[in-house]
Amino acid sequence: MSTLKRYQMYINGEWTDAQDGATFTSTNPATGQAWAEVPEASEADVNRAVEAAHRAFKEGPWATLTATARGKMLRRLADILAQHSEALGRCETVDTGKLFKETRWQANYISDFFHYYAGLADKVSGETLPIDKPDMMTMTLREPLGVVAAVVPWNSQLFLVAVKIGPALAAGNTVVLKASEHASAPMLEFAKVFEEAGFPPGVFNVVTGHGEPCGRALTSHPLVDRISFTGGPHTARHVIRNSAENFAQVSLELGGKSPVMVFEDADIESAVNGILLSIFSASGQSCVAGSRLLLHESVKEDVLARVTEKARQIRIGDPLDDASQMGPLATEAQLHNIKTTLADATAHGANILHGGNTPKGLDAGWYMEPTIVDCPSQDIGVVRNELFGPVVSALTFRSEQEALRIANDTNFGLASGIFTRDVGRALRVSKAIRAGIVWVNTYRAVSPVAPFGGFKDSGYGRESGMEAIYDYTRPKTVWLNTSAQPIADPFVMQ
Repeated sequence: MSTLKRYQMYINGEWTDAQDGATFTSTNPATGQAWAEVPEASEADVNRAVEAAHRAFKEGPWATLTATARGKMLRRLADILAQHSEALGRCETVDTGKLFKETRWQANYISDFFHYYAGLADKVSGETLPIDKPDMMTMTLREPLGVVAAVVPWNSQLFLVAVKIGPALAAGNTVVLKASEHASAPMLEFAKVFEEAGFPPGVFNVVTGHGEPCGRALTSHPLVDRISFTGGPHTARHVIRNSAENFAQVSLELGGKSPVMVFEDADIESAVNGILLSIFSASGQSCVAGSRLLLHESVKEDVLARVTEKARQIRIGDPLDDASQMGPLATEAQLHNIKTTLADATAHGANILHGGNTPKGLDAGWYMEPTIVDCPSQDIGVVRNELFGPVVSALTFRSEQEALRIANDTNFGLASGIFTRDVGRALRVSKAIRAGIVWVNTYRAVSPVAPFGGFKDSGYGRESGMEAIYDYTRPKTVWLNTSAQPIADPFVMQ
C-alpha cells in the first residue's frame, strides 16, 4: 500500500495538526483509493483559527495597513498564484477528478480575480451627504466587517476561494476558510501559496473537517462577522440557523437546475456545442450545469440526434491525461444517487437516449457515461433534482411562453441559457427568466467583472463584480458640527 500524503491545517501563519490528533483520508476519484491524510478539526481548532483571525483584524499589522498596501499584497499573491498553477491544478485533479487541463487553466485564471480585487482595494469609499441641517457636515465611511467564515465545496474550489477571499481581504477583513471534507488538499496547497505571498499571521486560515463539528463551530462562532457559503440548500439552512448565534451577515450560493432553451431559429451547431459545454464539461459537476434542456418541437429531433452522436464520441478516462474529455465523479455517493434517479426516471416513462452506465474498462474509480434522457414531463426526479453529474434531461416546448413556464417551474434559479438569433426574443426571455445569470448563445462564461449568484433556492448575495467588495464592508455615518457657536441647551425650546 502506498504511503498517504500527510497534510496539516494553516492557522495563525503556522502549519498544525488537529489538537486531538484526529485525521480523515481523502480519496482519488479516478482510482477509488485513498491518497492523502487530512486533519479533522475539532471545535477547539476552529476556535484557534477564528481567534487568530480576530487578533489579526484588531491588533496585527494587517489592521494598520492602508488600502493601497493591501492591494499590493493581493497583487503579489496573484503573481505567485500564476506561477503555481500547474501544481495547484494537479492537486485538485487528484483530489476531485476534474480534468487537469481545466484545473491548471482555472488555477492560472483566478490570478486575474486577485488582480481585479487588488485594484479595487483603494477604490472603496464613502460619500458626503447633502444633509438637511445647517452647520453640519455628514459623511459615510466604509469599514471592513471583521472575521469572514468562507465555506467552499470541493468543485471549482480555487475559483470560489478567489471570489470569496479576494474582495474580503481587499476590503480589510480576515478569513477562516473551511475546506470541503471531500477534497481538502487543494485548499491546503493554496495556503502554501498564500504563505509565500507574505501576509501577516492570522489574516488567512484554513481548517479541515466535516460539517459537525467543524462547519457548525465556524458558522456559529461569536467572533465571526460574515459568512460566505457555497454548497447545497440543506446545509445552507443549518448555516442560517447557526448565524442566529452571532448575527453574522450571510451570503449563499447553492447550485441549481439550470435550463438551456433552444428556439426554432437558433444556430443549431452553436446550440449543440453550448449544450455539451453546459452539462458535460467538468462531468456535469458545476453549480451552473445546464441540466434541463428545453427544445422547441421543430428542432428537438435534430438537436437530440446531434447531441447524442457527440456524446458517444466523448473520451472518458484518467483526468490527468490531456486526451481525456471527461473524468470521474468526485464521490461514490454521487454515482449511486444518479443511477438510482435514472432508474426512477425510466420507471416513469423517460427514455435514456445515451449513457446511464459505467463506461467499459473504467470499473476502478467513479466514472459515469454522459447521459441524455428524453423526459415525458418535468414532474420526475431527474428533472427536478440537482444530480451534480453528466446527466441532461430533455423537454419539449411549442411557444416562447411555454418555454418560460417550464424554465421557471423549479425551486432553483442560478443560471440559464438561451439559443436564438432573435435579439428581441433574447432580451424578452432574459428579463422574464427567474435566474441570476443568463447566457445568450454561449454558456459557462465567467469574469471577475461580472456578478455571480442566484434566485430562490439557489441562494442570495453576489460574488465577483465591483459590488461584491461592498458586501464585505459596512457604512459608518459621521456627523460633524461646523458651527463656531456652542450647541443649544436641549431643555430650552427655540
